Amino acid sequence: MKQARILYVENPCGNTGETRGVYSHLLRFVSFRYNLPMFAPESSGLLPVVGETQLKVLLVKTSSLGDVFHTLPAVQDAFRQVPDIEFHWVVEEGFSEVPEWHPAVTRVIPVAWRRWRKSLKDPAVRAEMKAFYRSIREEKYDLVLDAQGLIKSAVFTRLARGTKAGLDRASLREPLAALAYKRRIRVPKGQHAILRTRQLFARALNYRLPEQLAYGIDKSRWQRPDIEGEYWVFLHGTTWVTKLWPETYWRSLAELGVAQGKKVVLLWGNDEERERAERIVDGIEGAQVLPRMPLNEVSAWLAYAEGVVGVDSGLSHLAAAMETGMIAIFGSTDATLTGVLGPHCEIIKSDLECAPCRSKQCLLNEPGDIQPPCYREITPERVKDQLLIQISEA
Repeated sequence: MKQARILYVENPCGNTGETRGVYSHLLRFVSFRYNLPMFAPESSGLLPVVGETQLKVLLVKTSSLGDVFHTLPAVQDAFRQVPDIEFHWVVEEGFSEVPEWHPAVTRVIPVAWRRWRKSLKDPAVRAEMKAFYRSIREEKYDLVLDAQGLIKSAVFTRLARGTKAGLDRASLREPLAALAYKRRIRVPKGQHAILRTRQLFARALNYRLPEQLAYGIDKSRWQRPDIEGEYWVFLHGTTWVTKLWPETYWRSLAELGVAQGKKVVLLWGNDEERERAERIVDGIEGAQVLPRMPLNEVSAWLAYAEGVVGVDSGLSHLAAAMETGMIAIFGSTDATLTGVLGPHCEIIKSDLECAPCRSKQCLLNEPGDIQPPCYREITPERVKDQLLIQISEA
């Protein structure tokens, strides 16, 4: 009996007007260079009903880290609903280990477009691109599903062999991408990215969307870190200044955690984050800064943590995927469409009138010790109390 295989390819690039123009030309180049039709004739026909015919499917999604984790619940849905389904996943090389964490993903096809686009004339880069082309065309699939929905991901989708599917024009940020798909699926906007992706998979593969959200990661693949007792992980690092929860609050929360009899560990990814972490734990017995480590080791610490507290960052999405009890703190950014989402995760959002401002710099400019002001009401005591509730329910 033929196994169902799905290859998932994601879009790795940005969404500026210049980028859209570049990828429109790239889509045309791919079509002519490899003798592929640029635009697929639309078809509304469904795949066979699950259970009647097994499918061989190729799935495409490349980045960012949060988006990759946002896709895992959809993969888990299909894994539950489609017998013997197997996924192949096209993903940016920097995140290539993540898809392997799900048992339904049996092959990962790394793409390095973020690196390649900086040196397209380099012979070594061209050789890598040719190798990627051979890899993505190695097999013919019953379905090639573009879950990214951008022009760049449409390029990867056109390279693969099989019936192409993705969102329709009304559902896409870049409507031109829909021209690359034979099957165009409508998924209403204004919903969380995880739910939209789950709906896309369910309609593409013709099954009823399960009610329960799960990521399907087997945490037993990691060994428990060498630390005695229960511990909490603090994910304090992020990209914008306005996403940072105040240091004094992190320090107070560390003291509250230690008072609960827990160890507190802090992760970091650059020198600025390391220095902040050292200031937070300074003089607090039972709190420590971990050494810098690769994503796989970070995952082990998150998998076995009793509780996690984080801000709007990729690692917070990873913690949610581990289905650990956690709190995600949001101030300047909007959690409605792309916020951290998990079975045992609670988002604490600012109640300030100007939040979420979606600005990298605070627009309020109010004086005070706690900055940005949108975090003043999200106190360490409040975070600790809500974390204990999530831990008890996990």
